[in-house]
Amino acid sequence: MPPTASPPRASASPEAVSEWGLPPRPRRAGRRALVLVALCAFTALTCWPAIGGVEIDLAGLVRNWSNGADKIAQLLRPDLSFLPRTVAPMLETLAMAVAGAAFAAIVSIPLTLAAARPSNPNPVTRQLVRFCINVNRAVPDLVFATVLVAMVGVGTLPGFLTLFLFDLGVVVKLVSEAVDSADHPYLEAGTAAGGTQAQINRATVLPQSWPLFANQWLYSLELNVRISAILGIVGAGGIGRLLDERRGFFAYDDVSVIILEILVVVVVIEVISNALRRRLR
Repeated sequence: MPPTASPPRASASPEAVSEWGLPPRPRRAGRRALVLVALCAFTALTCWPAIGGVEIDLAGLVRNWSNGADKIAQLLRPDLSFLPRTVAPMLETLAMAVAGAAFAAIVSIPLTLAAARPSNPNPVTRQLVRFCINVNRAVPDLVFATVLVAMVGVGTLPGFLTLFLFDLGVVVKLVSEAVDSADHPYLEAGTAAGGTQAQINRATVLPQSWPLFANQWLYSLELNVRISAILGIVGAGGIGRLLDERRGFFAYDDVSVIILEILVVVVVIEVISNALRRRLR
């Protein structure tokens, strides 16, 4: 008896089924257009001074363009004879950056363990540490530097303290959140073996977290060189102080040399830190 032929399958239209056999994505052109219009309207309102927006004077940019062009022309003619004078302030900046990152790295270890849920199950102390770190991160680094310059005087000390506080907030916040979001099956094993929380942290949490710490420590070192150039403007020492001095004298050819030097130092530190990150993986 010949086999019964199966009924022919209805072929789906190419508009209804994709090449993978999945239905096409719904078209939301109207919704996307509405979102785009809303964003444009919100941006326009933020630029409307009558309702408290930012006043963007485009006509002023056009009027003062010649002044800006003159400054850019001066920046494009760096005076390399000024370079030897920048060596000592740059070394001071690097010393502040390394010292701030190093001290923040030491202090960040116990604070991170206290701020992460797997390493600190006590909600009272954990929330207290997190609150202090959030307050620390809420204060801009320039505000820290301004207050510390008024407290301890002009020089490298307020710059070092500012970088230390800034790095501490960044490292503790990012590493503690990474520890919270990771899986920790070894904690249950340590608890089942009868270990105390301190023993579990030392034997399991810290070894698993060293790559996270190292990555954030290197990142904070990169940030310190950039930030220290700004902190000198308020008297926190380093290359930023020399930068503000030459800017005050309108010596933009010297300012250009300082900017180029900062750029080279930042690129070198970033290359070294990236190489260290690859070794730590």
